[in-house]
Amino acid sequence: MTPAVDMAKRAKIAFTLHEYDHDPGSSAYGMEAVEKLGLNPDEVFKTLVAELQGGELVVAVVPVSSMLNLKALAKAAGAKKAAMADASAVSRSSGYVLGGVSPLGQKRALRTFIDSSAERLSVMYVSAGRRGLEIALSPSDLQGLTRAGFAPLAQD
Repeated sequence: MTPAVDMAKRAKIAFTLHEYDHDPGSSAYGMEAVEKLGLNPDEVFKTLVAELQGGELVVAVVPVSSMLNLKALAKAAGAKKAAMADASAVSRSSGYVLGGVSPLGQKRALRTFIDSSAERLSVMYVSAGRRGLEIALSPSDLQGLTRAGFAPLAQD
């Protein structure tokens, strides 16, 4: 499996895995999961890594139907500015390839922030650590496993 799935198993939380055939030509990984699995786009979240002013990397988990508001992320993290992290820094830090980055089981645990829209859901879907594999779990379990904070991070 993947480090994300291993982490969920070790924590003995309730989760389900959902696999689909990833199209190597697709770069809209989250929306591909929505389409191929027939899911509600408000329940499928993408995992993004940003760099705060000063160089700290942080994780933002936002619905695939939205964009990340970098100012809101910076505010939630107590920083002045945030920018998307360099792809190679994301891979080095997380141990995952882009499009398969999971908030769970990252090589280096980073401060994590989940969009507050997740709080009203009973289940949310995030990458399980590789393209074509999603893990469904409760937002509170994701928060507990990643020690995340909820904050309004999404912009439509």
